[in-house]
Order: sequence, then structure tokens, then C-alpha cells
Amino acid sequence: MFLTQFRVNTGRPEGRRLLSSPHLMHGAVNMAFPEPPPRDGSGPRVLWRIDRNQQSRMTLFIVSPSRPDLTHLVEQAGWPTLDTPGWQSFDYAAFLDALAAGDTWGFRLTANPVHNIRMPDDAPGTRTKRTAHRTPHHQLRWLLEREETAGFEVIRKPADRQLLEHGDEHEVIVRDYVPLQFGRSASRSARDDVRFTRVTYDGRLRITQPEVFRRTLTHGLGKAKAYGCGLMTLAPLTPPRGEQ
Repeated sequence: MFLTQFRVNTGRPEGRRLLSSPHLMHGAVNMAFPEPPPRDGSGPRVLWRIDRNQQSRMTLFIVSPSRPDLTHLVEQAGWPTLDTPGWQSFDYAAFLDALAAGDTWGFRLTANPVHNIRMPDDAPGTRTKRTAHRTPHHQLRWLLEREETAGFEVIRKPADRQLLEHGDEHEVIVRDYVPLQFGRSASRSARDDVRFTRVTYDGRLRITQPEVFRRTLTHGLGKAKAYGCGLMTLAPLTPPRGEQ
């Protein structure tokens, strides 16, 4: 397994075009592998995510079973005249193998929180419809409902901090709610468009089942994985504000 980082050059038109279209970025990521792994759930898949930091620096993260070659992305959306290769790939397998029950980490997850509902005026027996969660409360509940089967638990705040921070129980922030709609074929009909909602979770977690959690990190969490959702990454914890 490999974890790869690539900085997108937002000064290049092709870089901006890739950032504006999850469909195009999905294709560009797949082109990094001569034979992308199957997406039937039989093994780890290619996952990707775009992160923006406070300086508006855009970074593409990729987790993959094999090492990617991003030469085409450097030429299209990087800095091709520099001497450096333009991306960094790290041995992710060694990191995954070292994860243990009880370990605590900071995490970031961009996901597509959805649920299946039937409208009140639908006829009996009508098929349910997949619908996005639109509020931070329900988006957080979506994550908490999956933590046990994903091998982790979001850390709870101490009781005094819950009271101070209006009863918010968990060490997690839900941000960047983005409804997306785009075409993925030559058809100009809006009926053929892909529609989904993307949100980002930043928080703290504790590993409960290492093997299950490794699968979460390499298979993804939730829907729309082909379009930049489902990838969770970890970072060493820093003390909460006021406890340094």
C-alpha cells in the first residue's frame, strides 16, 4: 500500500479544470496505474481526496495498492520544469501494520453521508430513495452510526468541555458541505448527471479493531469513492486548545 501526495498548480488552467470536476480527477487518478485494482470489494482500492489548507494550497492525496506514476498530472497540473518529480509516495503498509487497539489519532475524512428514505406521500411499496444528509447534526450521526463497524470510535470530550461547548459530545468538526452535480458522458441531459453531497470531518479517534480499521483506511468509508469521497487519513494528535 502507498500513500501519495501531489500538489495541484492552481495557476494552470488544467489544474483548475481538474479541481472543478470530480469526474475528470477520477479519470486522471486512474491513469496513474497501468491496471487499476478491481472495485468489487475483493481487495484494497484506489482512494483519493483533495485538501485545501489555509493558504489555499490544493493537495491531492491518493491511497493505492501499487505505487502511482503521476507524470501526466505534473505535465498537466503541476510544475513540469522543476527538477523534483512533483509528488511523493510513502510506504503505507508499514504504517498500517503498526496500528494497534487503543491508539489515538487525529483524522480527516471527506465523505458522502446519505440515507435511504421514502417520502410521506409515496405509495406503499415504493422504493426508497438515496438522499443526502443536509445538516451537521445528521451528518455527524451518519459517521457515528458507522464507527463500530469501521473499527474506531470518535473520542468524546470531557464532561466539563461538553457543558462549555453547548453539549457537543464528540471531538469532531463537520465542515465544507458541498452539493455537487456534473456530467460524466457525452449526453447533455441533466438526467444523466451525477449528483452527490460532500462533507469533511476533522476530529480525533481511538482504534478499537485494528484489522477492521485497516480495511476502512484501504477500502474507504461510504459512497462516491470514485469521486473523492471515503478516504480517511490520520495525523498525530495535538493537545486540545487550552491544554498545551
